[in-house]
Amino acid sequence: MITLRLDPQLEQMINQVSHELNISKSELIRKSIYDFLGRLEKPSPWELGHELFGQYASGRHDLSKNRKKLVKEKIKAKK
Repeated sequence: MITLRLDPQLEQMINQVSHELNISKSELIRKSIYDFLGRLEKPSPWELGHELFGQYASGRHDLSKNRKKLVKEKIKAKK
């Protein structure tokens, strides 16, 4: 069990919202804590970018192997 002190303004807000949602103050606070803690979980890089991966493929499968050669060719082409 946890006991905490709230400033009067926050307590008033909790009373108002719990009344509007027709739930107890304890339930409102519990749900708020679960929501807050759920947002703290950091998504993996895959979860963040899975919609973008592979969407803009060049069609070339040698980019990582021949990167230096390809960069040199691009620089020469600009001159």
